[in-house]
Amino acid sequence: MNTETGVQISEQSPLGAHATRADRVGRSLLFSDELHLEAHRWLIEEAYTLDEQRYEHWLETLTEDIHYIMPVRQTTALGSSFTTARGMSHWDENKYSLSRRVARFLTEHAWTEDPPSRLRHYVTNVRVFLSSVEDELIVDSAVLLFRSRGDVNEPSIISAHREDVLRRVGDDLQLARRVIMVDESVLRTQNLAIFL
Repeated sequence: MNTETGVQISEQSPLGAHATRADRVGRSLLFSDELHLEAHRWLIEEAYTLDEQRYEHWLETLTEDIHYIMPVRQTTALGSSFTTARGMSHWDENKYSLSRRVARFLTEHAWTEDPPSRLRHYVTNVRVFLSSVEDELIVDSAVLLFRSRGDVNEPSIISAHREDVLRRVGDDLQLARRVIMVDESVLRTQNLAIFL
């Protein structure tokens, strides 16, 4: 069984050194709980923002100390304590590196997104947990990304589990940590010039 948690994966990364160490506490909240409803709505609004490729707005919904990581998955023997390649990630980013990716999208040099992809993020199986850090929630979700590139190439589909930390900042929630565990060891997409 995989024993790696989002906080452990984040701790193993140099870019995760300043990220929150929040970990889940207790059982998931009832679906009718106000905190669950607020976190679920945040995820859906984020999905629409990413689908519309409003990346500058998306950056505003991230905390300054965000850690955004998608480890490389590997197939391991039954009973192994890990399913990721240690020290290897498709993405391992902080607020600065994410902002540089967004800035590049706004230039004529972002040829991987010219013409832009057609994106659809499907978010489901949302569970919300209280965390060990005040004003932070742990949110599990399943995400399926459909991505179409032009008229000739086959579309790409990426399926993943996300473990997010949403932090209360004033009246709003902001994303403080995202650990993305893709469901395939080999990604079948032309590039990763997108966000999950």
